[in-house]
Amino acid sequence: MGRNRTVPVVVLAVACAVGAVLALADIETPVRMILTPLFLFVVPGAAVAGLLRDRDPLSVLTVGAAASLAVNVVLAEAMLLFDAWSPRAGVATVGVLSFFLWIIRSLYRGQASAERGADTR
Repeated sequence: MGRNRTVPVVVLAVACAVGAVLALADIETPVRMILTPLFLFVVPGAAVAGLLRDRDPLSVLTVGAAASLAVNVVLAEAMLLFDAWSPRAGVATVGVLSFFLWIIRSLYRGQASAERGADTR
């Protein structure tokens, strides 16, 4: 990843992390109204998009956005269905789900690189 692309990615990741921390710590600030939805939209989409290596960038963006919306809508529906609405629990659930997708991506890439290394021997 080049330097020109690394800086915006790091800034976006920090903004998402701050949004999650603000929601989990229940800190009331005007910035929370921007950063928490940013976390809820970007993090699941980025986790799913990370699983789609070597694909068309527009397709990856579309699938990531659709997956992000689907995760958030299904989570909200489930919380309403079970009468367990909690913004803090929603942010935590999205974070945990995205973390598991990141682990799957890391394991998949590790396995793929091990297979490529075995092919070159």
